[in-house]
Amino acid sequence: MRIAVDAMGGDYAPGEIVRGVVDLTSRADFDDHIILVGDQPRIETALIELGGKIGDKVSIRHTTEVIEMDDHPASAVRKKRDSSLVVCGDMVRDGEADGTISAGSTGAAMAVAAMRIGRIPGIERPAIASQMPTLKGRCLMLDMGANVDCTPQNLLQFALMGSVYAEHVIGVPEPTVGLLSVGTEDTKGNELTKATFELLKNSPLRFKGNIEGKDVFEHTTDIVVCDGFAGNVLLKTAESISEMLLGLLTTEIDALGDGILEKVQPVILNLVRRIDYAEQGGAPLLGVNGVSVIAHGRSKARAIGNGIRLTISAAKSGYVNAIKKELPTIAGERRGV
Repeated sequence: MRIAVDAMGGDYAPGEIVRGVVDLTSRADFDDHIILVGDQPRIETALIELGGKIGDKVSIRHTTEVIEMDDHPASAVRKKRDSSLVVCGDMVRDGEADGTISAGSTGAAMAVAAMRIGRIPGIERPAIASQMPTLKGRCLMLDMGANVDCTPQNLLQFALMGSVYAEHVIGVPEPTVGLLSVGTEDTKGNELTKATFELLKNSPLRFKGNIEGKDVFEHTTDIVVCDGFAGNVLLKTAESISEMLLGLLTTEIDALGDGILEKVQPVILNLVRRIDYAEQGGAPLLGVNGVSVIAHGRSKARAIGNGIRLTISAAKSGYVNAIKKELPTIAGERRGV
């Protein structure tokens, strides 16, 4: 696989982006190819500071512009044609890369996906899909912020795309779908969720009905569908609560006395691995006619490395073509649940 990495996107670019690439490609079991896209002198300086050299697993694609976090997404994509983010998208569109990942502006990454890579024919709006930690592992939730206003048809397509991705990339056989609402009863919800419920009920997807916020973390279903407003609020709240609880846990254990923290450190580290966003490294933008992964803006080297691994797995899975194949089925008969 050839993965185009936006070396200039994110709070710690290009240093931590380059570090993540160097750490990943130095592993003996890594045999794919990374293309660092961005300002070549700054990338090379970062490499020198790391004391590393790029081998045959890494190459650099020089660009002269950068899309900043405060740039208007669509306007920046149109005007900054030689920015690292736009060039990454063009490489996927033109077949020069099998996937791309960026920790830069989410809005700009979405604009690049829509304006440069393009949507899958028949998909009205792409959606950000994120793996949420649960008591049983992780569930896939979408949309996480790409579309704050949605139609029932949008949410039906999100459910289909999430199901295909879960099966092909995560390895979940026959994934189940839940619709995020304010109650589990069929009649609960606003006009959007009520109309979406009917579409999902009569679709070929394995729809289990409405679920509440608590059900997300109990892993009631493998896929959770909602509009981007609710999804983004839930995601940011969950991240904040996770960080707060880890901080409180560490403080309380440390207060028990010397040596206690060291004894339980393996337990804490295992907990961190289960809930830390850096373990996943990114979230795919489903519905794009190519593999596009969005990483957290504050991603450091470990998150970038894991995000690249996710991008590679997604590219190898062929989920984009699988979505194209399955898209007509949401007008068919309902599959048994």
